Parts: sequence; C-alpha cells; structure tokens
Amino acid sequence: MSSAAIISTDHALQLILEKDAIILDASIDKVNQKLDNSTLELIPNSRFFAIEGAFSDHDSPFPHTLPSASHFEQEVQKIGISQDSVLIIYDRWGIYSSPRAWWMFRYMGLEQVYVLRGGLPAWKAAGLPVEDHYLEETAVHPGNFKANPRKEWLVSKEQLLSLYQDKHVQVIDARSSGRFHGTAAEPRPGLRSGHIPGSKNLPFDTLMDGIDYKEKEELALLFDGKTNPDKRNIFTCGSGVSAAILALAAHELGIEQIAVYDGSWSEWGADPNSPIEQ
Repeated sequence: MSSAAIISTDHALQLILEKDAIILDASIDKVNQKLDNSTLELIPNSRFFAIEGAFSDHDSPFPHTLPSASHFEQEVQKIGISQDSVLIIYDRWGIYSSPRAWWMFRYMGLEQVYVLRGGLPAWKAAGLPVEDHYLEETAVHPGNFKANPRKEWLVSKEQLLSLYQDKHVQVIDARSSGRFHGTAAEPRPGLRSGHIPGSKNLPFDTLMDGIDYKEKEELALLFDGKTNPDKRNIFTCGSGVSAAILALAAHELGIEQIAVYDGSWSEWGADPNSPIEQ
C-alpha cells in the first residue's frame, strides 16, 4: 500500500520543525464561488503555488492546463523547491485545489509531497497561528528541483480515445450526477452534456465531510465498484481539479494505478468528434 499523503496538523507541525518543510498555499476560486482575499489568512511562512498563474499553460484554450516540464521546473525553482524538499500543500477552502497541486508535483517526480487534512480551516480550528502575507521573496533561495515526469500519472485526450474501451482501464468521472447524465447544464458554455462512454460517476463532493475527506472506511465503500485496483484508473472531471481529489483519495486507499485526464470535460465535451453517452 502507498504511504499516506494526507497528513494531520500535528504531522504537519512535526515536518515543519524536523524537516524544514515548505508550505504551499494552492488555493484557487471554485466555479461560481470566489475566495475572500480582502482579509487574507495563511499558515505562517506560506508560499503561493499559483495553479492558475505560473503553473498553468496559458497557451492552452482550457483552464489551468498542466504546463511543460521545463516551465514547471523553472517556476518551482523560483519558489525555492529542491530535489529533497518536503512539501506541505493546503488550500483555504479545506480540501479543493490542494490535491491538484499534489498530483502535479507527483507527476513531475517529487516524492515527499503532503496535503494538509482540512486545509487552513483545520489549522485554525487547532488554534494555530495565521498570517496575512506570504513569505517574502527575499527570504526564498532558488531551488534545484529537476522535473522527471511520471508519464503514467497523466492522460491526454488522444491517449484516452485509444484507452477508454480497453478492458484494463476504468474511467471515473468526478462531476455531479446531473452533469454526468446530461440532465444538468455544464457551467462552462459550449460544452455538450453527458460523459465518456463506459465511465463511472463518483461525484467528488460525496467524498467530503465538510472541509475534509471522509474516513478511509467510508471512502473505500464509495470507491467500491467504481475503481479497480487491477486496472488503470483514470480520473476526469470538469477541468482537472476535482479529478485530483478522487486521485488523492484513491492513493490513500492503496490504489496504485492512478492517472488524471488533464483536459477533462472542458476538452472532451468541446470536441464534437469525441464520443459521449448520457
């Protein structure tokens, strides 16, 4: 079974004290729901991991597309991350975009990457201090991180077109049941309704208990019949964020063959030639 990537506040404090862990805020706005940045609250010494800024491919027509390995490497070095760095990633919602950052780093080859259980709300609930600013740039020394992509963690549309009917592959969709079955409108204009043929639906919010994942036993029940440890499990969603929520949960359950379809429905649903079911 894979080692745990979701850690408690106590474990996070231990890593900060003993391993000089780097703390990354990977928060992004939700669809139709924005963060309140007027009163910024952050874990002390946080650095901002800009999923929709420096860590997106802005030449892509799709939201927050994974950038090239060379671009990722360069930007990661700028925020002081090295080959041996220990990362603690959180977001200000609780659990939303931090799994996306976790998946990006794991795909790019960094091993010691952790997600804070419950994010900033859990940190505050534990009575721990917060700050209203990020770590000053002058306090950050450039890192020596070198990207080494683990290609099995990422799937493109072209790859998925050749894989979705493979008996050794299972596609799992993190969107809502209504969007999956085509009974609810897509939040992004110009997308068809439905799902990738043969995929199974596991809405990401069913994995959550407020700001945090449900207990492992509950997650195992939810994943039962949706994923298959003997197959390659490919997670998809609307734009590649909530798919990573499922991927991280699957990792915690010991499912080793996991991948994220980065373009997700923003790409698949926009292509009139991509097969769909409803």
